[in-house]
Amino acid sequence: MNISPKVLLVTPPFTQLNTPYPAMMYLKGFLNTKNISSVQVDLSLEVILEIFSSGGLRELFQRVASQDVRLSRNARRVLALQEEYLRTIDAVMAFLQGRNRTLAYSICEEKFLPRAGRFMQEEDTEWAFGVMGLEDKARYLSTLYLEDLSDFLQETVDEHFGFSRYAEHLGRSASSFDELDAELAKPSTFTDRYLVKLLAAKMEMYHPDMVAITVPFPGNLYSALRCGEWLKANYPDVTVVMGGGFANTELRSLADVRFFRFTDYLLLDDGEIPLLHLIQHVNGERDDTGLVRTFGVREEKVVFLNDDTVGIVPQKEVGVPDYSGLLLDRYISVIEIVNPMHKLWSDGRWNKLTLAHGCYWGKCSFCDGSLDYIKRYEPNEVSVIVDRMEQVMAQTGEGGFHFVDEAAPPALLKEMALEILRRRLTVVWWGNIRFERAYSKDLCRLLKASGCIAVSGGVEVASDRVLALINKGVTLEQLTRSTNHFTSAGIMVHAYLMYGFPTETTQETIDSLEVVRQLFELGYVHSGFWHRFAMTAHSPVGLSPERFGTRVTEPPFGGFARNDVAFEDLEGGDHEGLGSGLSRSLYNYMRGVGFDLPLQRWFDFKVPVTSLPPRFVAHMAEEQEPVEKLHSRRLYWLGGRVELGAESVKKGKHLIVLLLHAMNQEIGVKMRGDWAHFIHEMLLQVGIDATTPYLLEDFSRNYEILFNDDFLPFWYGKEMQVIRDNGLLLL
Repeated sequence: MNISPKVLLVTPPFTQLNTPYPAMMYLKGFLNTKNISSVQVDLSLEVILEIFSSGGLRELFQRVASQDVRLSRNARRVLALQEEYLRTIDAVMAFLQGRNRTLAYSICEEKFLPRAGRFMQEEDTEWAFGVMGLEDKARYLSTLYLEDLSDFLQETVDEHFGFSRYAEHLGRSASSFDELDAELAKPSTFTDRYLVKLLAAKMEMYHPDMVAITVPFPGNLYSALRCGEWLKANYPDVTVVMGGGFANTELRSLADVRFFRFTDYLLLDDGEIPLLHLIQHVNGERDDTGLVRTFGVREEKVVFLNDDTVGIVPQKEVGVPDYSGLLLDRYISVIEIVNPMHKLWSDGRWNKLTLAHGCYWGKCSFCDGSLDYIKRYEPNEVSVIVDRMEQVMAQTGEGGFHFVDEAAPPALLKEMALEILRRRLTVVWWGNIRFERAYSKDLCRLLKASGCIAVSGGVEVASDRVLALINKGVTLEQLTRSTNHFTSAGIMVHAYLMYGFPTETTQETIDSLEVVRQLFELGYVHSGFWHRFAMTAHSPVGLSPERFGTRVTEPPFGGFARNDVAFEDLEGGDHEGLGSGLSRSLYNYMRGVGFDLPLQRWFDFKVPVTSLPPRFVAHMAEEQEPVEKLHSRRLYWLGGRVELGAESVKKGKHLIVLLLHAMNQEIGVKMRGDWAHFIHEMLLQVGIDATTPYLLEDFSRNYEILFNDDFLPFWYGKEMQVIRDNGLLLL
């Protein structure tokens, strides 16, 4: 009987510092369901921990001191302060790992951390963190300290170094493999040697038959290839395989055989079935005609092996992400820039989960809608999602979740939130959404109650014409109302903003900026980021550029990577110089300043005056849905225990106080006695555990039968308003 090979799952440098990238936990969870032995290592983290330690820095400083090179003024300062760096580095790293927390008091003092060039860019920390945000301020200052060391390392021993974008320029838009091949032919860098030393130790420890390396981003490609190069030189009998997000978007047309000097196989799209079939092939259980979405080399040519009769793994059968083997207590939380959403992204350890495969909308013209990770939409079952949350919490001891969906489906979020509340789980979660009509005021309140603290979503271009061209599926009015609903519920909102979409005029970009200004001024959005539109080969724009008034200008394909497409916009405005002004304005709006300045002030050249009125966004946010449209919605009571309190008689009317035991206070609502009994009975029927739906239509009908009166004045009356404000939801 054949024995399944042990698989070593590797995340190469560099991804996030604060939490493991999820690909390998997902694959390990799936391999567990097939009883295939696997172990995982996050070399992205471990290389950082080795270099940024007293031992690693001592080696760095000794090497630089022995070189006869001309250093910049900033690098000379870091070298001059080497003893201070050696003295503080281990303590600072422990602090960033959540240990040694009292060090925050020293870090916030000006003379504790050695300071070089990055501190010249220091944000206004009093604005950012206030007088009470001591730990956050210390985390931010510690991040500047690490970035000074990163700059030093980059200048002196490894020009490619970056905490999350290692040698990224070599992988981004690399149509030809030439530049990468030339770089890999050079001697190993300072970082490479730490990477190889750690990889060698893992190979000696685990003796795997297969090493699977994920390449999620361009900034992981170079180090992934370095891993493969070393493995093939030192362990020629071990099968090396690569895959991941970069491969899925960039390498679908791979034809350069040189790539396979660094790996034996490259897998596309969801890795579960391709990896399983490859393991079986390596183990002699199937021939290569049974491989799925797999590139390899046959007779010195790149071939794509794909048995397209093989189905997919249903989401409920992919297994529970498995975090075992990872150094969960050693990830470091940094604050790179003073931006609320970026802080959330990089600070704290988040369990990564997926609600659904693909995007439930999947029609945006700038998105890779032709690829499997977008176009194949398959929602998971709510019970399975929440089961996995509980299992992952048990594994990691952490109750924070980042849902990594392209866009979380609102119907699924609603059911998940209800299930979290039914199970009495205490969790915190956030994710990416679409700002659409479904996010009513009450749905956002439900999500908040279940633990939602933030959402991010694409505002993109705040122009209905361009939104329609993008095929975003939302209008400015829907976008405005949904952001208002989220922030009113106490959920932070981050907006992805785009400029330079084909045919977009400069006037439309300036009008978009005015919408963004108003969104921030009204408090509907807390955080944002402008990015320049980029055409990708697998998007509707990239597949049919002529439909969008553009002309492709890229050179012939060089046989390696293809995703970003160079193009010329034949109809739109000149967006080349707008980026800095858009970013400058956004920086100020996030700080709550600059709202009264004309938009022209943010730019160094003449731009059009906005055509939008000052209350454009506020006017769109105004809404009043007729009760008739709400009749089919179900009532839920989230407000805690309800009791009938003191009774009294006033002017011959029998009054009762309905007591609402809210989390932070007891609220007494004095009302007619018969109303109090009627409402009390209704609230007992619509608790979170109720199995029988009680609709607004039922409530309305029962009221009118019992009291022979019009329901509307009662529903909109002050008593019901207090009850609705304190936990009665329509969903």
